[in-house]
Amino acid sequence: MGNHEQFESKLVARLAGLREVRGWSLEELARRTGISRATLSRIERGESSPTASLLGKLCAAYGLPMSRLVAAVEEQGAQLVRHADQAVWSDPGSGFTRRMVSPPTHGLRGELIEGRLPAGALIDYERPPQPGLEQHLWMLNGLLDYTLDGVTYRLYPGDCLRFRLYGATRFSCPGTTGAHYLIAICEP
Repeated sequence: MGNHEQFESKLVARLAGLREVRGWSLEELARRTGISRATLSRIERGESSPTASLLGKLCAAYGLPMSRLVAAVEEQGAQLVRHADQAVWSDPGSGFTRRMVSPPTHGLRGELIEGRLPAGALIDYERPPQPGLEQHLWMLNGLLDYTLDGVTYRLYPGDCLRFRLYGATRFSCPGTTGAHYLIAICEP
């Protein structure tokens, strides 16, 4: 089993564990997320990979930032994490990839995430997993249209957008080369 498959397997187990700890049935989780019970069941059995949008809805239901979910899946204790050992998750729906740059740890409030969005891709998040998260979105390459509270910001290489996240967001890559960016997330 490769690193990606091991990570995916741990992620699925973590999602099922979060639901069980709360004592929620699949029906209750479906009601809270708007995701069908059948889809949730397939994800928990490892028969399908969750998309970025589905993970966003699950994280919102659990009140857990996606970065914290991914960090919780990884082994604990390391302060240095080599590039080859950083957790990478790929969205089967959009081709978006998310790399957890920060070493996984508990008790710290900041996370650094690398994102790559293919040309033409679009991801919508209905609401943040935790209202009020401070974020810094720093463009490295490409072009990104980021919509926050109904306002779209076109980001070019070197641009940095800083905000607190409360509402719906959209990541859209209108360029021909894809978007490459870093996001720093600070819990309130």
